[in-house]
Amino acid sequence: MRIPARWSVGLLLAATLSLAACSSNAPVDPVSSPPASADGAYPVVVETKFGAVTVESAPQRVVALGWGDAETALALGVQPVGASDWLGFGGDGVGPWSEGLYTASPTIVGTMEPSFEEIAALRPDLILDVRSSGDSERHARLSAIAPTIGVPVGGDAYLTSSDQQVRMIAAALGQVAAGEAMIAQVEAAFQSARQAHPDWAGLTATAATRTSESWGAYVEGSDRVIFLERLGFVQSPAIAALKPNEGALGFSVSVSAERLDLFDADLVVAFPIWIPTTDITDDPGWRAIPAIAAGHDVVIDGDLSSAYSVGTVPGILYALQHIVPLIADALD
Repeated sequence: MRIPARWSVGLLLAATLSLAACSSNAPVDPVSSPPASADGAYPVVVETKFGAVTVESAPQRVVALGWGDAETALALGVQPVGASDWLGFGGDGVGPWSEGLYTASPTIVGTMEPSFEEIAALRPDLILDVRSSGDSERHARLSAIAPTIGVPVGGDAYLTSSDQQVRMIAAALGQVAAGEAMIAQVEAAFQSARQAHPDWAGLTATAATRTSESWGAYVEGSDRVIFLERLGFVQSPAIAALKPNEGALGFSVSVSAERLDLFDADLVVAFPIWIPTTDITDDPGWRAIPAIAAGHDVVIDGDLSSAYSVGTVPGILYALQHIVPLIADALD
């Protein structure tokens, strides 16, 4: 498989593992509206970590800054005038599963350190920063430009779930019913996969990665782990017992090259960041892991690793279509 050249993005990605679209499955209802508005009825109120944000009327100029926020808006029929390209796709800044949805290309805005002047120049009437760091200074500066839908309560460090992201953005854009339909479509796709592979239920799984500097794994609550759990797997107890990294990388754990045995599980799914895939598959320590020696691993790259990482509804559906057969082969 080809090397994912489009990973050349974001200082956070280069620093350690991957800036994942990470999430919590905790049930949160971040959306309310007075008193029970229908789609397209404004104002709507969206609850965030920073308090309630009121969107007074249908937005006309949306800037989407959070991880996957632009793809979510596009799936709901709204084309942002500005967007951040977290995965370095180039072009319109979206994966192939969302290509062709823009009729006019957006201005691509920085990710971790966007130019607030550039954002202001786009004259937004709504800013989406739903899946981001949850940094209060960033939110304050964005809110001074336009109403900003920030992270939900508990969504710091990119821990905004896919469902939360869809519901918050759908509410702000007056597309609540469409948002719920998207969430239902994803659940139906996972349910179909589970029904086709009931033997996966309860098997342990590790979601791993490697950069040029380190190995790592994703912890409970991160999108990659949730993806596997929705297929019936459970988080590897060995990884679950490790202390997560601090700060914005709290969705991951670092693993030394001498302790790759910690990755061992019934299934190991891994992908490279900024390195050739063979830096994983040809590594002697990797090949010594019992699961890998038995062939119970799936190493992905390119568009598939991006889809697995982005955590948007179109990305999840793309990833499911392509990764389920690979898992089935690995566990056969």
